[in-house]
Amino acid sequence: ARPGDDLWVSGAPGRAALGLADLRGEIRLAKAYRDDCLAALQRPQPRVALGLALRGLASAMLDVSDGLFGDLSHILELSRVGAEIDEVRLPLSTLTDACGDAARAFTACSAGGDDYELLFTAPADRRGDIEAISQSLGLPLHRIGHITAQTEQLSLRTRDGQLRPARASGYDHFGRST
Repeated sequence: ARPGDDLWVSGAPGRAALGLADLRGEIRLAKAYRDDCLAALQRPQPRVALGLALRGLASAMLDVSDGLFGDLSHILELSRVGAEIDEVRLPLSTLTDACGDAARAFTACSAGGDDYELLFTAPADRRGDIEAISQSLGLPLHRIGHITAQTEQLSLRTRDGQLRPARASGYDHFGRST
């Protein structure tokens, strides 16, 4: 990843986390979304075709298996860069509709695990190519922010325009969210 690159994510990370919360009885998902969230948890679909299509375009890429912000921190550390995420660009509407709670939807998207969506960076001048891939695969790709030169600093531009430090939390395989 390089400063100035766009930051993208496929699909809607957080569906598996909401499915797990529903199974645990922590929330009750809206009926129209329950099967989709449970399928994301129990039968995740790796984005192999997307990964192949992005060869030569993406400057960094990994799957979102441990939470969007947590996995992004790996890219930032290895590339020695920072990132600014725009909250309004996160794919939260479906998650909010599914659980009826915007705060839970944000947490599911930013820190939930097991989604296997792809998080990637690409030069800003390749947006058209990425949008064409999105259309050809019938898969939503969301430009959620950009890479900065501030080493390993993750920031969130909130809905009200404030820039705040973001916590790089994610799924912990030893039993807790961090």
